[in-house]
Formats: sequence, C-alpha cells, structure tokens
Amino acid sequence: MSHLKEGMKAPGFEGTDQNGNIIRLEDFTGKKLVLYFYPKDNTPGCITEACNLRDNHDLLLKKGFAVVGVSMDSEKSHKSFAGKYSLPFPLIADTLKKILDDYGVWREKKMYGRSFMGTVRTTFIIDEKGFIEKVISQVEAKDHTNQIFKLYN
Repeated sequence: MSHLKEGMKAPGFEGTDQNGNIIRLEDFTGKKLVLYFYPKDNTPGCITEACNLRDNHDLLLKKGFAVVGVSMDSEKSHKSFAGKYSLPFPLIADTLKKILDDYGVWREKKMYGRSFMGTVRTTFIIDEKGFIEKVISQVEAKDHTNQIFKLYN
C-alpha cells in the first residue's frame, strides 16, 4: 500500500517521456491527471491496461482527464511500446526509480514463493490543484477506464 492517501498533496515529479519531452506535475494544473504506474513495457497486463486507456483516451480527455504512465523502463523501450500500441499519452522513463519511490509503488512483491522488488500497479487521480483525489491500488487492467469513471458517479 502506498504511503500516499487521498487528500494529500501529490509529490512533484519531473521525467522524460518516450519522445524526449520533459513532463512535470505542474504541466497538468487545471486538469485531472490519471498518473498510472505499471511494472514493465510489453508484458500482458501492462499491454492490456495501456490499450484500455488508449481506447478510451478521447472520452477521458472529454471528461477533463489527462493520462501519464510511469515505469522504470527506458525512453527507448517506451518509444517502442507506445509506437507498437499507438499510445496517445506520455510514458515517463523513471529508470532511477525516483518517482516510483516518491509515490510509494516500488515495493516488495511475491510471486511463485519468492520475494523481489518491483513496481506495484497503482493509479493516482490528481486533481486540478495537485492534490491526490483517488488512489486505485487494485487496478483492473482490462477495464481500468470504467474503474476510474465509477469513482466519480
């Protein structure tokens, strides 16, 4: 579980996306931001989640949401991933895990009886003023957009 809670000020961040652009939290002032953290480019769950957000991107924009993905993959990996799946939103390359650490999503995971450090799939909805409005710690990759919208009904 992330140490960040709803109502807290979102940690500021700065990172480079798949196109070499610098992306900062303050770039989204005045918009709701879907900041989603995922483990690895080109893996089944991450493809499913990214494509769900891609397929609903116009609707998300219409409802006032911007979307940014973050993983520890490189810019080159992100560029390939975004190109292969026509992702219309930035993917930040957090190779030093600074943003992952600041948001508390780089944690111990267990799989097949062994423990390892990794990114726990988590989405933060950040409001127009930079505060955490919602935290989704049980992400439904196949239906993530509806999962987000249900929080606002």
